[in-house]
Order: sequence, then C-alpha cells, then structure tokens
Amino acid sequence: MEIDPRGPRFGAAITVVVLAVVLITQSAWLLAAQLVVFSAGALAGLRYAPYGLLYRGLIRPRLGPPGQTEAEAPPRFAQAVGAAFALAGVIGFATGAAVVGSVFTALALAAAFLNAAFEFCLGCQVYLFIQRIRLSERTAGPDREVYQ
Repeated sequence: MEIDPRGPRFGAAITVVVLAVVLITQSAWLLAAQLVVFSAGALAGLRYAPYGLLYRGLIRPRLGPPGQTEAEAPPRFAQAVGAAFALAGVIGFATGAAVVGSVFTALALAAAFLNAAFEFCLGCQVYLFIQRIRLSERTAGPDREVYQ
C-alpha cells in the first residue's frame, strides 16, 4: 500500500511535542497514550492511526494530492520501533526508574525529530537495511558468502 509521505512527517511533528512534554513531566500516562498511537500505526496502518486520521481529515485536504507516494511498510515498522521504545519508557517511569524512562523517551524523541525536521525516518532506514540483508541472504548461493 502506498501512502502520502507528508502524513508520517506530520505525525512525527506531533510526536516530538508529546515526547518533549513526557520528558519534562515524566508522565507515564502521557507516554502510554503515545504508545497507543505508535501501536495503532504499527498494527492497523498509518491511515488508521490517530495522527494519520488527523492528517487525512484536517491537513491533506488543504495541501492537495502528494507529488509522490511511498510504501507504507517502512513507516509502519518505524511505528513498531517507536512502540517498543515507548513501552520501555512507560515501564521505566511506572516502576520509578525515571532515568530508564527518560532515556527511552529521549531516543524516541530524537528519531521523531529527525523525521519531522529533516524528513529522515530512522526506523524506515533500519527497515530497509533489514530488507537488504534478507535479500542478500536469499540470493546467496551455497558456494557464495553472504557478505562479499
């Protein structure tokens, strides 16, 4: 499935704000809400994630159609990575390990900031790297090393 690449960037901008507030307040509840947003994007798809719905309903009609589209799989993978970091952060904050919660939140914030500010999706790049490794493993013959 193809998506408008401006949608994930919009979602990343909102995520930056949410995660910055989490770092300031150290709120496990707010980070748990962001975990739900990440999980919805990873499991149901970006079109059905809360920020995706907001983008499609309020922002995209004002911008018009995108000049290009992109595959949905890499940003969905990035949402799953964000969910894993948010889960670790929630566990940290909820158990009183504020440093753990802050570190995982800051890592997720850094990745979201890269996407929002520079249109560089770190999770997408990891997804593509994994796909390249998987492809090279499939195409490597029995007499050929995988990493030549």
